[in-house]
Amino acid sequence: MKFLFDFFPIIVFYIGYKMYDIYYATAFAIAATFIQISLYWLKNHRFEKMHLITMGLITVLGGATIYFHDPAFIQWKVSVVNWIFGLVIIGSHYIGKKPLIERMMDHAISMDPGIWKRLNAAWGLFFLGMGFLNLYVMFNFEEATWVDFKVYGLLGLTIAFVILQSVYLAKHIQEDENDDPVEKEV
Repeated sequence: MKFLFDFFPIIVFYIGYKMYDIYYATAFAIAATFIQISLYWLKNHRFEKMHLITMGLITVLGGATIYFHDPAFIQWKVSVVNWIFGLVIIGSHYIGKKPLIERMMDHAISMDPGIWKRLNAAWGLFFLGMGFLNLYVMFNFEEATWVDFKVYGLLGLTIAFVILQSVYLAKHIQEDENDDPVEKEV
């Protein structure tokens, strides 16, 4: 359910684009982002940083798209969000005792610190690469292709990356020493 909730503005943007155009879609996505954040606040009495960053960028760049009647601003938002995430993840190698991915996942998975650093670097580079890939599609294809790429391409690449990450992690996860082995029935 959280997955659908996080993608609510993207879904609204896509429907708005298919029904109208990129300018209506952008306005709908801005409104959907405000609704998303408001509902999250009502349920959890806090904000998620990712939602706030996205809201700020979609409001500024989406507003510029509508005001200047230029879709490039909203198209750049995808790259900027990915670059921010990538830089924050890579920067976490140098700030704090643990990389960001380890801080997010170490409660569920035990691994060697070197593996965590490689995984963190992979995520950071993945986000940076997604930002550049978005620009490539934006500058080399029609607007409708970019919208489909934004919705299906980026999501598909992210799912593929998570699957590859899972295969990599399966080789490196350490068993918790406190767990009792399952006794076999005789």
